[in-house]
Amino acid sequence: MSCRGGVLSTGDVMDAALKPYASHAGRSRGRLVQEPQSPPRSDFERDRDRIIHSTAFRRLKDKTQVFVYHEGDHFRTRLTHSIEVAQISRGIARALGLNEDLAEALALAHDLGHTPFGHAGEEELDVLMRDYGGFDHNAQTLRIVTRLERRYAAFDGLNLTWETIEGLLKHNGPWRGGPIPEIVSSLAQAHRIDLRAHASAEAQVAALADDIAYNAHDIDDGLRAKLFDVIDLADVPLASEALQQVLSSFPDLERPRLIHETVRRVLSAMIGDATAETAKRLARHAPSSSDELRNLDEPAVAFSGQMREKNRVLQSFLSDHMYRHDKVMAIMARARRVVRDMFEAYMSDFALMPQSWREEGFLADETRQARQVCDFIAGMTDRYALEQHQRLFGLDPLFR
Repeated sequence: MSCRGGVLSTGDVMDAALKPYASHAGRSRGRLVQEPQSPPRSDFERDRDRIIHSTAFRRLKDKTQVFVYHEGDHFRTRLTHSIEVAQISRGIARALGLNEDLAEALALAHDLGHTPFGHAGEEELDVLMRDYGGFDHNAQTLRIVTRLERRYAAFDGLNLTWETIEGLLKHNGPWRGGPIPEIVSSLAQAHRIDLRAHASAEAQVAALADDIAYNAHDIDDGLRAKLFDVIDLADVPLASEALQQVLSSFPDLERPRLIHETVRRVLSAMIGDATAETAKRLARHAPSSSDELRNLDEPAVAFSGQMREKNRVLQSFLSDHMYRHDKVMAIMARARRVVRDMFEAYMSDFALMPQSWREEGFLADETRQARQVCDFIAGMTDRYALEQHQRLFGLDPLFR
């Protein structure tokens, strides 16, 4: 066990307890800009800390998950969602002998690139940027952590480790077809990352934890918003099984407790299945290193076939009863208008942008100008976007 600068790193202690196919902080492939170690923190702990202290992370508290901020104080935001994903990721990583710090860092960073107003904002920006390279929130996360966060004297971005960048590059799995965003290809080349291989086990855990968190917690938010009722879950196997377990033990439970007890059982079922299925795959393949795990012919971290089908039915239910609910669709249509109005205004008159965003030379290149406008809008919180729209147009912010 090594000591860094005479101080025992927590990463060194953790590495000693990890499985051979886990990501070991002491063997990290490093950062593009070399930096001295920061004991007792490991490199992955340092990544996590930089993510938490970033401006983009703080902004997540006022970014929509499904409901815009003014609709209630207790619905999930991108920040609460990210924290929940991190908690699930650490738990699964610990159970499987993986690196908890890396899994947590990836979970906390995975939504940094989200726009105001959730997927409505993302979809509208993608339409508006169609002639300029498009928009994708995963690619935007990479722009944030490598270019747009400007806090450190020696580099732009957060100068994260190879392993964290790789995990963010492959949040949706290997790149094996379709167009590759410029930021993805440039980072893959700079870091020498094989886009066709799987990500680390920790990155796979964070990605699956993302699915687990939003599926279970959207049930919670949807029920509390009364977009659907408990009885509607009867035909959704995963949710109905959890509901029956609660009702059989607590037949007279009041609605708020019934919702919570149902959701926590849905979470437990998905986490338990993912952990058990992943353990089976790891035992079957027995990878001897993290690189060997990356080159398996299937993901190492996954649901069982039965749980995948239950999850598919749940996602279909949420799509029909929540994401496409008339109330949600009406708000999101207005949100798209806010994004579109601002984009068109800033493209027509770049002087409307804050001085810090008006970099020299951008007016001479329409594509660069569009990307600059896109970066500015994508970084906004819901609240700030509504304030800017009202400042520009003198109109009611559309939601009240």
